[in-house]
Amino acid sequence: MLQRARRAQAPGRQGVPTAPEMERDPLVEAALRPMLHAGRGFWVVVLPLSAIVAVGAAAYAVQLATGLGVTGLSDQVFWGLYEATLVTFIGFSYGGALVSAILRLVDASWRGPVTRIAEGTALATLLVGALFPIIHLGRPERVWEIVVWPQFDSPIVWDLVAIATYMVATIILFGLPLIADLGILRDRAAVGPRQRRIFGWLSFGWRGTVRQRRALDRALTVIAILIIPLAIVVHTVLSYAFSLTSRPGWHSTIFGPYFVIGAIYSGVAIVIVTALAYRSAYHLRQWIDDRVIRNLGFVLVALAVSYAYATFTEITTEGYVSEVADANVLYALVFENYSPLFWSFVVFGLVLPIGVMAVPRLRTGRWIGAASAGVIGMMYLKRFLIIVPPETQPSIGGAIATYSPSWVELAIAAGGAAGIGLILLVLFRFVPVLAIHEIREIEERGQARAMAPVDATGAA
Repeated sequence: MLQRARRAQAPGRQGVPTAPEMERDPLVEAALRPMLHAGRGFWVVVLPLSAIVAVGAAAYAVQLATGLGVTGLSDQVFWGLYEATLVTFIGFSYGGALVSAILRLVDASWRGPVTRIAEGTALATLLVGALFPIIHLGRPERVWEIVVWPQFDSPIVWDLVAIATYMVATIILFGLPLIADLGILRDRAAVGPRQRRIFGWLSFGWRGTVRQRRALDRALTVIAILIIPLAIVVHTVLSYAFSLTSRPGWHSTIFGPYFVIGAIYSGVAIVIVTALAYRSAYHLRQWIDDRVIRNLGFVLVALAVSYAYATFTEITTEGYVSEVADANVLYALVFENYSPLFWSFVVFGLVLPIGVMAVPRLRTGRWIGAASAGVIGMMYLKRFLIIVPPETQPSIGGAIATYSPSWVELAIAAGGAAGIGLILLVLFRFVPVLAIHEIREIEERGQARAMAPVDATGAA
């Protein structure tokens, strides 16, 4: 470690080991495993995911040919599984981006092994989630009309602007740290000549000089600061599509922060699951150790408590006032038709992660991963419960509507979920799964602090 820190201070090629040194570098070797040693297991996962994506694409072709009549949607239940999928996937993206941005801004010493995974997850979920407004539109060619003739009093227009802006910021957040890593990998003998040429172009002449490092750090700090309000705006505007609608169960002032907290909550959960999956598949425990997973688990618990509080506040205020329309939605949710789904969310989406982290012997990767998987599934269910029960209530009079997703909706939603996994698998076949430069910088700063002289008062 000390020798590597001294090499980082050498002029000209600071922080860039020679090719033989890189061959022996366990960090570089671990970061390249998904790229160079995918193995048979890669195809065992990729082929089923590709098949699910193909079925989803076929279902969408059926919807394009025949119209939205093939879905379970109606004049009354006009939003359903598509909207729940949109909110969930955008929420995953928001949480992944915030994990990376906030941990980088607070300089958490354990963040290095998960930042690349968090940023990749944010990008993959956003790319897929952004498709669902188009899928739900039924007539995709009409998206152009939103751009040409926007109705600025509609939250849908601002949704489009917010998601597009956030997508640009997410791509930059993912791409900036790659510049240094690709510059490091450019000189690695194990990388093929074609990859080395591509890495050379994409690294923009990175040599690890002090000036380049400072410029990269400043750029990452700026984008990390910007991504936080951008992500808040995206999910707040997304909540306005509901809360600005005069419909029981939606017209609520709490929906903005409620959606934001839920997005971070589910996003942290998917980062944990993705990190554990890569740790297991490519033997990365040395880098993604239990301390990293436990720390993310504690973040998950804090968000679980916050989301439980917001849920309790929403239900108790509506229940206490008990206006007829709101009371009907509340009773359907808590006591009647949708109560099995709602209480499943409470148990597996809120109580389980808190219970796991409350018991010290359960704070293992297996248990935290199981709790995070429960959060992912239950937060999807919660978005469904936010959307569908209020729509089933008659606005003026008449019978209560029913809604069951058709096979087309289920196939498209499943195809979207499989598409996220597929994008992540393919993405980390082309870029390193670990942030090499960032992990090295954290190690070097730790070594520098450990070697700093200490005066008589104990201050460095």
